[in-house]
Amino acid sequence: MTFPAILGRLATSGFRLQRSVVVQDTITGRILLSGNNSVYREQRCFTSDADYDEFLSTTSKARKPSAIRSLQPLVNLPGMISLGGGMPNAATFPFEKLTMECSSGLELTLSGKSLEEALQYSPTPGLPALNAFLMEHLIMEEHTPPDRTGVERALTITQGSQDGLSKVFDMLLDADDALLVESPTYSGSLAYLQPKGVRLIEMETDEGGLIPENLEATLRNWDDHTSCGGDGPRPKVLYTIPTGGNPTGTSLSLERKKRIYEIASEFNLLILEDDPYYYLRLEGDSSKHPSFLELDTDARVIRFDSFSKILSSGMRIGFVTGPKPLIERVNLHTQASNLHPTGVTQAMVLALLESWGKEGWKAHLEGVCAFYRSQRNYFLSSAERHLTGLVEWNAPDAGMFIWMKLLGVDDAQELIETKAVESGVLLVPGSVFLPNPRHSPYVRAAFSTASPQDMDTALERLASLLGGNESRKNSK
Repeated sequence: MTFPAILGRLATSGFRLQRSVVVQDTITGRILLSGNNSVYREQRCFTSDADYDEFLSTTSKARKPSAIRSLQPLVNLPGMISLGGGMPNAATFPFEKLTMECSSGLELTLSGKSLEEALQYSPTPGLPALNAFLMEHLIMEEHTPPDRTGVERALTITQGSQDGLSKVFDMLLDADDALLVESPTYSGSLAYLQPKGVRLIEMETDEGGLIPENLEATLRNWDDHTSCGGDGPRPKVLYTIPTGGNPTGTSLSLERKKRIYEIASEFNLLILEDDPYYYLRLEGDSSKHPSFLELDTDARVIRFDSFSKILSSGMRIGFVTGPKPLIERVNLHTQASNLHPTGVTQAMVLALLESWGKEGWKAHLEGVCAFYRSQRNYFLSSAERHLTGLVEWNAPDAGMFIWMKLLGVDDAQELIETKAVESGVLLVPGSVFLPNPRHSPYVRAAFSTASPQDMDTALERLASLLGGNESRKNSK
């Protein structure tokens, strides 16, 4: 019997030791067996497409390739004469040239073949040149994901990261499946997950983001046996926003990421890394904050990126990176829905990134971060001036949000949705970010668009409301 087989036999038999033990393959880096005063488990590393089958939803398993969309990659092969797909003739398109002038004075022009490609039906994963550019520069160079599992990674371009999120949720989750999710979390994801009937298992967070100890305890104490009043099948997916979390503004440290990844490996979780604020660092820079993808020795991370916060939200360009078998499933969903992301905005992004080069891209990111850093600092200055003693908050190190606790207020919703609106202040009540409904004393404020003067006025109005609010326990 081989050594891994012996380990597997021990793991499945509930083998216990009285001290912490980790057995690691020194060639692949794979953790074969681990534990600490509890049942020892074999830890898995994905090595083939079939390893992902158990994660797929019933809907995703039933998806088949579109016969017509499958022809698209073949259209441009040398010597190919297409009588297959129903592509309109580009000669009928009324556009000859598209010219874009950037705020820096840089002028970009789409014409000829590049414009024709942008205006025509294109491959499901996006324009090939942009797809390849993103994979090479914004994934392989930026994140340097490990290549030690034998599973190829792939990238697909989506209509913003929200499009990618909804398709991945659909791919991995059936109704009544359990999903591990930070609390609080992005309300846009909740808007998709709650009607789907997914059971949202709330993971505690603090000023450092998701708490690894809570994640581990939840999984280790999980009871699979529903017939005995248990929790049902153990969750197979963790959804996290690791940088500048929406709504909290918190970011996971490298230490926490490593521990969370170890837990995911032990309990065989897929990690959905929703990271639209990755480049929006207000302290330090992204290169000092490795992503989950950079730690992904097992090929268990699906990463979501977006240009919405750094180029334009209306362009609706995001991209999803992960194990090729899973990305191909996302593409099957796209084939049956929106066919492919918008060609013109993809071509605009490609032309801009190629014109900028690495130095231009870096300079742009520095300018964007400097702007939001200034906005954050203005907000915090006004908050100190008007809300001290009325509200608690932490300064975010990334993103564009401040998560504020209204002291003495049990439920912020009525105050924010009624009285604050009447006073001319828009905030978002914290209850909408909770996976499972309940009251919350928190509110989310965005410092992205208001001028410093308007932020100061808004927080002064909020302070006035809190000072006269009957629900404040210390107002008498």
